[in-house]
Amino acid sequence: MAATVHVVARFIAIPGKESALLAVLNALVPPTRRELDCYQYDLLASSNDPREFCFVERWGSDKALDAHLETAHIKSMLQQGEPLVESPPEIRRYHIA
Repeated sequence: MAATVHVVARFIAIPGKESALLAVLNALVPPTRRELDCYQYDLLASSNDPREFCFVERWGSDKALDAHLETAHIKSMLQQGEPLVESPPEIRRYHIA
């Protein structure tokens, strides 16, 4: 099996900006799922905190993930999302141990 990269990307909305942030994040799903070596790209909403959203991702390689991070839709999301979040997103990469 080829090495895969797992990603957890967490976003916390500023109070009152939850719907706006959700719309920005949801716009990433269709174009990202069409990217080369994207095996999973799911947007989750916290059951405990309505301000918290998380992407759970699985990529075929670090190279594919790096290419994803350079796409126009990611750059646009970061620009649009910046005024909607408490702090920059927490993005963590994992490999199977």
